[in-house]
Amino acid sequence: MLEKLQSLEEKYEELSELLSQPETVSDLARYQKLTKALSDLTDIVNTYRDYKQVLTDMKEAESLLREELDPEFRDLVIQEIEESQERKTVLERSLQMLLLPKDPNDDKSVIMEIRAGTGGEEAALFAATLFRMYCRYAEKQGWKTEVMDTSYSDLNGFKEIIFVIEGKGAYSRLKYESGVHRVQRIPVTESGGRIHTSAATVAVLPEAEEVEVEINPNDIRVDLYCSSGPGGQSVNTTQSAVRLTHIPSGLVVTCQDEKSQHKNKDKAMRVLRARLLEITRAEKDAEIADTRRGMVGSGDRSERIRTYNYPQGRVTDHRIGLTLHKLDYVLEGDLEEIITGLITHDQTEKLKQVN
Repeated sequence: MLEKLQSLEEKYEELSELLSQPETVSDLARYQKLTKALSDLTDIVNTYRDYKQVLTDMKEAESLLREELDPEFRDLVIQEIEESQERKTVLERSLQMLLLPKDPNDDKSVIMEIRAGTGGEEAALFAATLFRMYCRYAEKQGWKTEVMDTSYSDLNGFKEIIFVIEGKGAYSRLKYESGVHRVQRIPVTESGGRIHTSAATVAVLPEAEEVEVEINPNDIRVDLYCSSGPGGQSVNTTQSAVRLTHIPSGLVVTCQDEKSQHKNKDKAMRVLRARLLEITRAEKDAEIADTRRGMVGSGDRSERIRTYNYPQGRVTDHRIGLTLHKLDYVLEGDLEEIITGLITHDQTEKLKQVN
């Protein structure tokens, strides 16, 4: 590990030297590339330097113990060594985490898809609740949300909603949200006051750049139709809604939220690129046979990653056994404790594989 860290520090110093040269600054493309590379190394190099300083401090303190010391001063030196040892352990773990292979998509924006699962109208209303929760979370992070396509239920819930959350690092935080989300509450449609269980599925895809996914225009069939609103009511008499069919893969993407046909087509292409990128990733990764299906499951009540229990005011993430009794805050976008727990769990599992 130390050899790897030393090599990264040398690379960091080389990049710093290059960025200080006038000819590098004048070449914008090269400058941006080197700046990103330097930024990627900053955390691990700073942590490594802290680690080396702790080792130096420990060595100096241990050498003092070999001398004749006043008993009180000797106790202080021993205390300093113990504190340095604790700091060393913390830094070693941090370095191990920082050396783990980074997901190349972590810095990307995401395309999220929420679909009502088991539960009919109540599931569609829950899908709308989840959409609002993610919008609030994105707002707290300073990210931008843009709706790509919606399919409404009779009570203005969502049978399906596809939207983009734009922001650096959005995928690194939200990728753990993929799966089946279950809700337990008394539906607005239930007059008897009985608690029902419903479900909605969430898929999180990293947004693909055009250069990452090349799409042959001849492979796309474009169908135009009139868009519709909540409950199937017509909201547009012109054929502005767009359906794209990617013939080789059979993927179908629709978009009708914009009045402009061209805008709807552009949005649909963004979703299509993200789905094609996910398929490509799945093919490269033998551990994921069918990524999107694995993400969303069937929408059945029995499959779930998280449960939102209204009567008890709690949220439970079943993957890490975390229960929080602050449902209202979570639904207002306070997801940080859950997401941090999921990231820590994921890193711990990866460390086990490395060790």
